[in-house]
Amino acid sequence: MKLAGGGVLVALMLGSIGCGKKGPPLPPLVNLPAAPTELTASRRGATVELQFGVPATNIDGFKPADIVRVDVYAMNGPASVPLDDVVRRGSKIGSVDVRLPPDPDAEDGSRKGAAPVDSPDEGVAQGAVTNITVPFALEGPSPDADDVRSYVAVGVNKRGRRGAMSRRAVVPLAPAPPPPGAPATKYDEKSITLTWSPPAGVAAPVAYHVYRLGERESRQTEQPQDGTEFVDQQMTWGVERCYAVRTVTTVNDLKLESEPSPPACLTPQDTFAPAAPGGLQAIASDAAVNLIWDANTESDLAGYLVLRAIAPASEPVSITPTPLEQATFTDAVPSGSRVTYAVQAVDKSGNVSPPSSRVVETAR
Repeated sequence: MKLAGGGVLVALMLGSIGCGKKGPPLPPLVNLPAAPTELTASRRGATVELQFGVPATNIDGFKPADIVRVDVYAMNGPASVPLDDVVRRGSKIGSVDVRLPPDPDAEDGSRKGAAPVDSPDEGVAQGAVTNITVPFALEGPSPDADDVRSYVAVGVNKRGRRGAMSRRAVVPLAPAPPPPGAPATKYDEKSITLTWSPPAGVAAPVAYHVYRLGERESRQTEQPQDGTEFVDQQMTWGVERCYAVRTVTTVNDLKLESEPSPPACLTPQDTFAPAAPGGLQAIASDAAVNLIWDANTESDLAGYLVLRAIAPASEPVSITPTPLEQATFTDAVPSGSRVTYAVQAVDKSGNVSPPSSRVVETAR
């Protein structure tokens, strides 16, 4: 009986353990990307350039972000339209793919984890700042005077879930101003100067942005400028430079740029001779004359040529077949020779300066 009772007790204990209640199943953890940062929008004629920072974390701060792309939405209307409405009721006007970050523990730099089907191996890096250019066209009924076009960017994770929304960026809906005339160009030893004519038929005050053209437009003016002249002090001999100018107007405190002016291109060539060397001095020694002069300061200086005339000759000619790098020279001449000297500077493009002032000395 004791054994039987003990067996019953053990059975009851085991039964009690086996029948414990299970809690409700936990939902799968869903990581949502943080908001894209510093969204800006610049309208230039019939296009809008958008710039933003790609999220590098999730909303909870976890790194790397669970993100495969950033979508951008746009909507016309009052600037007070809620961000949710821009995303839900607006139009998706662009996307940027975001690539998986490298696995910090992988020596070969491979991506962390197995890439989902919709997660690209190519694209913008997490945390990078990127630009996209989208078309701008007015559609539907005429907008109210205070209406704008609002843009919002939002990251999307590998499950297709949207994360936090960026701040709003807006551009005006007013017609763009006409562009100015094609700029005229000229250059000197140090800079390129552009000048242009204001756009015809524009009564309102206007300003201008100057762009250097290439694979992408590079704006050279930090703020719109009032004048019709611009000086570019960053030039390289033999390298083509192309420019365009855009008219800038202000509509309800928002900047609006025109289409670009016709481009203006030039390739500066160095045809500018260096200055003549100064301070030439001659010091006689035994069967020689020592020369010294002030060094030139041109950044493209190649060196100096020494000119000499031994009496009875009076017109100095060059005696150095290649330019001297130092501003000194020792000339071996017969003792008692009366010698006239001058020096010329030469730049790396082969331009030769006028001769320096002459000096005359007699070797001992």
